[in-house]
Amino acid sequence: MKRRIRVLVFIFFFASLVSVLQYASQAEAQTGMLKYSVTVTKFENRAGWRGQWDIGDGWGLIMTDILNQTGRFIVLGESDMRAASMGEQDLAAAGRTAQGSLAPATGQMTPAQILIKGAITNVTNNTSGGFGGVAIGPVTLGGGGSTSEVNVTMYMVDSTTGQIMASKSVVGKSNSSRGAIGYSGDGWAAGGGGFKKDNVGKAVESAVQQGTEWMIAQLPNIPWTGAVVMKREGKVYINRGMREGVGEGQIFSVGNSEIIRDPGTGEVLEEIVSEVAKIEVVNSREKLSICNVISGNKDSIEKGMKVTLP
Repeated sequence: MKRRIRVLVFIFFFASLVSVLQYASQAEAQTGMLKYSVTVTKFENRAGWRGQWDIGDGWGLIMTDILNQTGRFIVLGESDMRAASMGEQDLAAAGRTAQGSLAPATGQMTPAQILIKGAITNVTNNTSGGFGGVAIGPVTLGGGGSTSEVNVTMYMVDSTTGQIMASKSVVGKSNSSRGAIGYSGDGWAAGGGGFKKDNVGKAVESAVQQGTEWMIAQLPNIPWTGAVVMKREGKVYINRGMREGVGEGQIFSVGNSEIIRDPGTGEVLEEIVSEVAKIEVVNSREKLSICNVISGNKDSIEKGMKVTLP
């Protein structure tokens, strides 16, 4: 019986691993490892849980840390950090601080393309049950002991339209002696501190790991765009570089963008890009890339034109 269980476990683990690798490969092929700018807002604590730390703040700190570790996002400060930055900029602009080259300037903050928000809907702490045991792939077998569970509903929101692009409910579980249970992801882990010592904090980390993998899986469905910023000596300069995951040899389409709006509400119904040329990156720098025109009419390319994946 034990041998049969081991065989079934191995088969399930192998099938799960192959599936994950295939999906990751497909997602990477579609997005080319291009990055999207994101910011995490404080998650609302609707579970009513109270502990030695604020679970909403804890979620934001852990998710910001893990998102940054993935290398798939340009992670901006949380909303309170950005508000503090804007306060410093306004203070400097009002002439109340020393006016030097290092003074914070307005109009320089990186905008977020995607807003991450959500709510913590349930927290169960120090319950006993059939959790724990040995984690094999996404499944945990056997064991028991004291566990914590955190239920979260999270959203990816388009910062331009305010519309929800995708939503997901995740459940994080942790065993007091074994850490995260019932789930094994890509190995991202939040920094140390009080969260690591707290069973609920470990459950939050498990939920964040799952939520992060879900976010990465959504990236092929989110349009990635840039813009032409300059033409010089036959080269086309675009406002996307190594920071956004752009590398030499990547090919993009350049064209005129036409936005179709609802005449009654003004809502954007669709954006149509009419391609005039294709460009190839020959020099990728931190925040911009220099490209050659490889097809189409290079004389038709103008500053401000849309850059998209072909």
